[in-house]
Amino acid sequence: MQPADLPLMFSAGRPVLLDGGRVLVAVSHPDLDKNLTHSNLVLIEPDGGRRDFTAGPKDSDPVLSPDRRTVVFARAGESGPPQLFAIPVDGGEARRLTDHKLGAGSATFAPDGTRIAYLAAVPEAGRYGTDEKVSADAEAPRRFTSMSYRRDGLGFVLDKPSQVFVIDSDHDPSAEDAAPVALTAEPRGAGRPLFTGDGTRIVYSRATGPDDITSELVSIPAAGPAAPEEAERIVTGLGSVEAALVLDDTLYFFADAFSGNDFPGRNTGLWSVPVGGGSPRRLTDEETVLVDSTEPRAAGSFIAVGVVTRGAVELRAVPLDAEGLTQDELPLLIGGHRVVRGFDVDPVGGRIAAVVGDPTSFAEIVTAELVDGPATANERTVTDLGSGLRDTGLGEVVELTGQSPDGYPVHGWLVLPAGDGPHPVLLNVHGGPHAAYGWSLFDEAQVYAGAGYAVVMGNPRGSAGYGQRHGRAVVKAMGTVDVDDVLAVLDVALQRADLDGKRVGVMGGSYGGFMTSWLSSHAGDRFVAGISERAVNAWDSFSGASDIGHFFAEAYVGVDRDTQWDRSPLAHADKIDLPLLIIHSEQDWRCPLEQGQRLFTALKLRGAETEMLLFPGEGHELSRSGRPQHRQQRFEAILDWWQRYLPVEK
Repeated sequence: MQPADLPLMFSAGRPVLLDGGRVLVAVSHPDLDKNLTHSNLVLIEPDGGRRDFTAGPKDSDPVLSPDRRTVVFARAGESGPPQLFAIPVDGGEARRLTDHKLGAGSATFAPDGTRIAYLAAVPEAGRYGTDEKVSADAEAPRRFTSMSYRRDGLGFVLDKPSQVFVIDSDHDPSAEDAAPVALTAEPRGAGRPLFTGDGTRIVYSRATGPDDITSELVSIPAAGPAAPEEAERIVTGLGSVEAALVLDDTLYFFADAFSGNDFPGRNTGLWSVPVGGGSPRRLTDEETVLVDSTEPRAAGSFIAVGVVTRGAVELRAVPLDAEGLTQDELPLLIGGHRVVRGFDVDPVGGRIAAVVGDPTSFAEIVTAELVDGPATANERTVTDLGSGLRDTGLGEVVELTGQSPDGYPVHGWLVLPAGDGPHPVLLNVHGGPHAAYGWSLFDEAQVYAGAGYAVVMGNPRGSAGYGQRHGRAVVKAMGTVDVDDVLAVLDVALQRADLDGKRVGVMGGSYGGFMTSWLSSHAGDRFVAGISERAVNAWDSFSGASDIGHFFAEAYVGVDRDTQWDRSPLAHADKIDLPLLIIHSEQDWRCPLEQGQRLFTALKLRGAETEMLLFPGEGHELSRSGRPQHRQQRFEAILDWWQRYLPVEK
């Protein structure tokens, strides 16, 4: 894979199963010419035939009405926010449903199909173009009363909180009496809404506490507006919670069950509680089961959920009456060395459709039949979205296992370039830290392998999917056992004769950027050069400048200033002797620009070999969802750096 092959990188959103075994799904890919990520709805027949259902350029998030006749989806133009549209399942012209200044999304139907609830940001008067006479740089000053006043990728949030709205399914926004009903007026916004089983109330989440890391689930009448104090609490005190599914009079929700600020590395579980309130029950085991954020689906006596495990995301069945079931006790629906990214279940037709990635494709549509309860059969892959990239020649993916110096097991992957070698090596550290590399095509590793580099990727302690103790092992200990683990995975790879252990580079973004900066000063003799991207380099300033810094730094490092400084790569910059490229984005509010600037300045002042690459108009997610041309330019700059310091012999 080459940087110019980005348009061949197809991904897909959550699929929707239609009658007759058809699947409707939003398929997207980077468009370098228009410099946007194009997305449209695609209809896939049971035999694999496919046709465009909508034209785009930015159509996503389809939702099927209860009578299965209408699809509601989000549509945006080449610029501007998305609005909700409706289109008949049998095809036709899409009909616009909403006209909000800042867009709308997260649609859900009432059980009888007559109403649609959704989220829309509500801007303060005089902001975000609500007054055409006031330009953005002439707006009144913002007054903040909460530490969580901005968010990477969204900008400021307290002056445009998302609220729950309801419209009739046949809503016409151009009609004189067409104003949608705003049901909430939450000062810090509302989460995704769900109707209760009888359609009389709506459940949503809202932030609690001074820092917005905790939330609660509440319900309000679906018939009209409710003040925040009128909302009835259903679940509170379980850390961060999110409504997932309502079945009759029972609410199923996600929660990671922490108190105070002790969230790092917690396994999110599936819980249930009566809609009217009561004692919550955790259906999945706290230590072994990490449920991902994919929207669950009900099928008879169980709920299908995604479960993160050792680099895979499996689709497993959780019985409705479960309590604390371990991962092995949850029936497997779709598994293997794959990553389930989204799915739908048709309990009437007994079918499952899932978007699945594997080492040769980022996303394919897989269908299967439900038989004898929570079991599947006749699994088929009905798309070939990864064929374009496979034709470019992908690097072989090899699983790595070994031990850290203290005997702890380590796990990772090696992506090999073509040829016999010995190849130069790149150690690539993921972000998070509670994230994970996995069994799916990774464009970064494939681009580097396409240029002739062997890429080593590990899931050290702190990563997700290896049990809660593994995920929490780096709390107050970042830069210790995680360093041992990534170096141990690297050493396993370097036992191979086709890798050159004397030509190794290190790179990573976010937490991986922190690790790169840290390794450059604490294990610099292992590497020829490094690339530290969107990194945390100084915990003291990160604590006050990042959108999550006020709670993240305290939780992972602590509040003691001396400790924060000692655990900062910037404090050890005088020990960085290898050439270091620093990559950052101007609008990164997760790891703010000053994190890169401070390290760049410190290295320059002492005459170290360093450069900084700064992307305008981008945030923390540049490498994953930034403008396609910037993503290509980033790849080209990275390969140029490695060719300078780790040249590949052609």
